[in-house]
Amino acid sequence: MSLKRDIALSFATAVLGLTFISGGTVAYFNDTKLANNSFTTGLLELGMNKETIIQVGDIVPGDIMHGNFVLTNDGTVNIKEIILHSSYEVIDNGKSNQDDDLGDHIKVKYLYNVNTRERVIVEKTLSELKDNPQQILKEFPVGSKEEKFAVQFQFIDNGEDQNHFQDDELLLNWNFEAVQRDGDPDL
Repeated sequence: MSLKRDIALSFATAVLGLTFISGGTVAYFNDTKLANNSFTTGLLELGMNKETIIQVGDIVPGDIMHGNFVLTNDGTVNIKEIILHSSYEVIDNGKSNQDDDLGDHIKVKYLYNVNTRERVIVEKTLSELKDNPQQILKEFPVGSKEEKFAVQFQFIDNGEDQNHFQDDELLLNWNFEAVQRDGDPDL
């Protein structure tokens, strides 16, 4: 029996030795650091100094009207471009317009960027601008100076009878769309 006992004791000793060895290999120094990360999205915000660029009454063919406005980049993101979307509605208060669009008779003589001295839109009728977006500014970085624009409208005198437009009203909407800069794959 002593052989069985010696074998059992040797086996128990080996198991105990393996336990100490394996226990010794998992015992080590340990240190951790926590990194807190955040992602903040930018703010794309186009500012404008007024809600109404031009409001005139009692115009007649041949009249020229002037307006102006200022755009600012009030956000935290560079603006790639600003696009003008133009639409209008004609309210026929008098005689029937006989399918003649008053927007064909009001011309934007120019839209002029005062800062860069660049004419953006030159001689287009409101009907030509309707549903035809126009880029009016490229590259408008954060912190840049305001962009001043001057605009001139003309009620075209076509030399023909335009009596059917008497007492009509044209409600012009200009919507300025700021487009963000392109994404940077190396941020």
